[in-house]
Amino acid sequence: MATSYDYAPLFRSSVGFDRVSNLLENAQRARLISDWPPYDIVKTGDDSYRISVAVAGFEQADVDITFQSNLLTVTGKKQETANEGYLHRGIAGRPFEHRFELADHVRVNGADLSNGLLSIDLVREIPEALKPRKITIESAPALPSAAPAQIEAQKAA
Repeated sequence: MATSYDYAPLFRSSVGFDRVSNLLENAQRARLISDWPPYDIVKTGDDSYRISVAVAGFEQADVDITFQSNLLTVTGKKQETANEGYLHRGIAGRPFEHRFELADHVRVNGADLSNGLLSIDLVREIPEALKPRKITIESAPALPSAAPAQIEAQKAA
């Protein structure tokens, strides 16, 4: 049983939160998609991650990885083989598609397919202009302590 939410009331009085609304809508849509084949997401370092997808029976030519505007898409379509007289067919070879929403400044570093496991390495690279920087506090030079200046006034006649 899937529940659909209407997020429109949340965004009536907001400006510039289009990306957040898209993320919420995509997350809702993603629940309807099958979770096959299974995958893992592992944090391998401070700014590095790895997505591992179990693609048993798929070859390198059967799998396609695309990255466009913070969306990583992994698709697989196995070439049809002639029915070779299977008595039992338990290894699934059906087409699949997984979509991963990546954070800003995360890029794909590489991919590897070995032993039925597709590994995609990701790295987060924050540009220098967006990194926090240390601001030094400077002290103003101390003013010399002199006697307050006297204002001379003329006597009224």
